[in-house]
Amino acid sequence: MKYEIVELEPKTVVGISAVTSNNDPEMQKKIGDLWTRLYPGGEIAKIKNRANSFAIGLYSDYEGDNYCVTAGCEVTEADNDDMVIKTIPGGKYAKFSVRGNMVDAVAEAWEEIWKMNLERSYKADFEEYLNEDFENAEINLYISL
Repeated sequence: MKYEIVELEPKTVVGISAVTSNNDPEMQKKIGDLWTRLYPGGEIAKIKNRANSFAIGLYSDYEGDNYCVTAGCEVTEADNDDMVIKTIPGGKYAKFSVRGNMVDAVAEAWEEIWKMNLERSYKADFEEYLNEDFENAEINLYISL
């Protein structure tokens, strides 16, 4: 799977979060529930000062097998006391670009990424959803190095 190395500035993300692990039998449900709350549930409309129209799926706070998943948006200023505020650290990332069914394309990309010998830093990894076309989504995945 092809990727490019990019240098990113820090980003602030506002959204909703859950803690899970790859071994958690409820992992997919927890993550799916976040996205359901964000879009059909209307949480996305509450996010103030959005930097762009993209949605972000952030994986952070890696502790052993557990990590925090945040579904939200990048903001220019965090002004949502009732939501989770996370910072994506600036630095070097491997950037993967995929297209296709939103769920399948991301799942397949992660399967490939896990097989790769990347020197991951586990500071923060994130998916950036560039459009809302479920069947023909454009998604960038960023893996912290």
